[in-house]
Amino acid sequence: MDQTQILNTVRAHLAGRLCCAPEDFDRDGVVFAANTREPAPFLEICTMGSATVVSASEPLLPRLKTLFAGKCRDEVFECPFVYGQTICYVPDVRRLNPLPLNGAYTYELLQGAEINRLQGIRGFENSLAFDENGKTPTCIVLCAKKGGEIIGLAGASDEAGNMWEVGVDVQPAHRRGGLATALVSQLTVTILKKGIVPFYSASVTNLGSQSVASRSGYLPCWVSTYRTVLDGSSSYDALLRELKTKI
Repeated sequence: MDQTQILNTVRAHLAGRLCCAPEDFDRDGVVFAANTREPAPFLEICTMGSATVVSASEPLLPRLKTLFAGKCRDEVFECPFVYGQTICYVPDVRRLNPLPLNGAYTYELLQGAEINRLQGIRGFENSLAFDENGKTPTCIVLCAKKGGEIIGLAGASDEAGNMWEVGVDVQPAHRRGGLATALVSQLTVTILKKGIVPFYSASVTNLGSQSVASRSGYLPCWVSTYRTVLDGSSSYDALLRELKTKI
């Protein structure tokens, strides 16, 4: 899989999620899309390439078009009803090589139903998740063990069939030794061999996670806001109302 194929896969995935066209990401300026997939009222802002795509419930679009008229990308992403931003990375196949695994640990690759053996473990929320019914979207995990105990885990969840999101967790006592980077690197190569595009997400404030992505052979591909449901359920809504009364 080459870089062009990866980017085309990402554009198609984002376009489907945001209810826009893949070519919209190459346009200049702000592109508005009526989102019919998410429960209203909904807003997500995403940039990949030249455009800033504003995907929102249709009744919100007239007001948003007025608010963002003449605004640049940074100004759009700074709007007060955005809760946060995520940087998403894809592998740079031109420099991606599986990093060696530290011989101080043992490793195990689990796929499909094998992952159910990990149900009940704690401390690996970024790389493994089970719902209340014991089901998990995690498709593959690479475990690092010390004395039979799992101390590091990289896992990937199925986000779109042909795109899996990679996450990693390492117990605090075993951090800063390159284990997270090696686990992500090894898992990424394994996923690519399946013909699936792995991607990695990090909050704009999480410098450690961003460093793992870079050292593992990833490069930034798109930035999106947290998916925002403007129904008044956020704790920040009450805070904003309180601040307004004091200004």
